[in-house]
Amino acid sequence: MTNQKTNLLAKNRSLKPKSISNWIGLIPFFVFVFAFLILPTLNLFSGAFKDQQGNFTLANFNFLTDQYVLKSYAISLQVSVITSLVGGIFGFFVAYAITLGNVPRWMRNILMSFSGLAANFGGVPLAFAFIATLGRTGLVTALLKQICFMNSSGVQVCPFNLYDHGFNLYSMAGLVLAYTYFQFPLMVLTIIPALEGLNKDWREASDTLGAKRWQYWMHVALPILWPSILGAILLLFGSAFGAFATAQALTGGSIYLVTILIGQQIRGDVLNNPNEGYALALGMVVVMAVTIAGYTFLQRHTARWLKK
Repeated sequence: MTNQKTNLLAKNRSLKPKSISNWIGLIPFFVFVFAFLILPTLNLFSGAFKDQQGNFTLANFNFLTDQYVLKSYAISLQVSVITSLVGGIFGFFVAYAITLGNVPRWMRNILMSFSGLAANFGGVPLAFAFIATLGRTGLVTALLKQICFMNSSGVQVCPFNLYDHGFNLYSMAGLVLAYTYFQFPLMVLTIIPALEGLNKDWREASDTLGAKRWQYWMHVALPILWPSILGAILLLFGSAFGAFATAQALTGGSIYLVTILIGQQIRGDVLNNPNEGYALALGMVVVMAVTIAGYTFLQRHTARWLKK
């Protein structure tokens, strides 16, 4: 018994230096998290409950009764829901084609490379790309003007101008289109591991029992995949809800998202109340926290069969 205790003590002593050296490698990570995540978050929380003189107040939360601010939250939620659903559905089918479809290998590589690039392509460059492509003098707009078509009266109409038929890149529809550009590749990257986790034996067992393809998906695959799909859509929702630069550069602030309103409060010339901006951001933090909690719960639910 004494020899066993001695061996355990010697083993613990031998492991201690190694464990300390492993933690030293994580110091830069913890410094980065503390400086760029924890400190700004603490500053946001404290600033939300202070006035511009530094005194404690709850007046910053008067926006809860301000119809103008509530409308900005509603618009942000609307854009986030629409783009997460559109991007989620489109991205799911693209991911299905990559993993389970008969897409050639070279096409799969192209789709995966594009998804990895487009999912991280946002902000001002994305807005400029859409303006150069679908703006009033954009490339696609100019090309479409060279197309002639027959209207309902049988009269040939030339040229075809998108903006004469209700399209406007600088409106809600244009913003949704721009957001969808980076939403569906993110869905592809997120849902592919779940699709790859589907056991081929389940499909073979369904075929053996005489189930059709749609029956397999309705009764086997989708019930298993729905937590992953819903979790990925929640991730897309959070990505769209927190976006700022793309909307600001594309619409010039004409569409009042809550992120744009926060920016105007913190660094604006007309609206300039940083503490109220902190309170607005705190509301966003609450929404994002609920989203992340839902995503984490669904991911844990999915992990039970992905590990098998």
